[in-house]
Amino acid sequence: MEPMRHQIMSSEMLPAFSETCNVERQKNLSEDGEQNQKPGSSERFQPISKRQMKKLMKQKQWEEQRELRKQKRKEKRKRKQLERQCQPESNSDGSDRKRIRRDVVHSPLRLIIDCSFDSLMVLKDIKKLHKQIQRCYAENRRALHPVQFYLTSHGGQLKKNMDENDKGWVNWKDIHIKPEHYSEFIQKEDLIYLTSDSPNILKELDESKAYVIGGLVDHNHHKGLTYKQASDHGIDHAQLPLGNFVKMNSRKVLAVNHVFEIILEYLETRDWQEAFFTILPQRKGAVPTDQACESCSHDKKFARVEGGLNSDSSEEENRHELDSTHEEEKQDKENSTESTVNSVPH
Repeated sequence: MEPMRHQIMSSEMLPAFSETCNVERQKNLSEDGEQNQKPGSSERFQPISKRQMKKLMKQKQWEEQRELRKQKRKEKRKRKQLERQCQPESNSDGSDRKRIRRDVVHSPLRLIIDCSFDSLMVLKDIKKLHKQIQRCYAENRRALHPVQFYLTSHGGQLKKNMDENDKGWVNWKDIHIKPEHYSEFIQKEDLIYLTSDSPNILKELDESKAYVIGGLVDHNHHKGLTYKQASDHGIDHAQLPLGNFVKMNSRKVLAVNHVFEIILEYLETRDWQEAFFTILPQRKGAVPTDQACESCSHDKKFARVEGGLNSDSSEEENRHELDSTHEEEKQDKENSTESTVNSVPH
């Protein structure tokens, strides 16, 4: 009977228990909702910082002045247009740009970049060569004495890289880009290959000749290659007179664009030293040879004087050591005599 009663009581108490659980659950949910709402409400009513206020003010001013800026741009365009219209009246020679271009005197000297070393370079070096050629082209276009610029044996990796990264090269002006080797259209007696391995020193430029620069970026992996190629083909070769005017910390091998720019600078100034120091980058540590000789002689004199001072100081040290040893011996003798006198019985 008792188990039956317990079962009945439990069944009667079940609805009440479930109701209390639901009330507690709702209470917890409401508390959680309040807690969740508190941060949101605090974020919603959080005051704006001074920096944000300044940004908003600037943005507002920028929007308000949009029309004013537009009007200023129109006025500037009109002013430039009037200046261009008045310029021919005030200047009979035409605009400054045309006047500067009129002063340009084209040199008959032919300067060739030999691109026949394509297979010896990795893509990284091909890209470097491409940038150097771009620099040569730009410098020749703005030079006062531009040369007859040739790019020969053009093809392979270099042409592919130029097609992919510099499609405008097909529209380049004042340049002869040829797939053929330079020996196919220039006579051998007119050619001079510029290579740092040549024993011949170039004293001056002969503008009736065609000078060849090896288009090779090899990080000194192929030493003497351009010199060997010139010798094998029976082509005259020479090196720039770098050692006569410049003392460098690094090797004398220069980048393609440096050789090209030095020649352009020499055609303008007719001074090798000025051309070298105008073009050579600072990292080469270039100094004039006369200054280098003076610094060497100064270093030698300083070393000689320093050596003399060291020898004098060493002599003084030796003399001091001898004097100290004599004093020590004298002191030892006095001590020994004193001990013997004290040891004699009275």
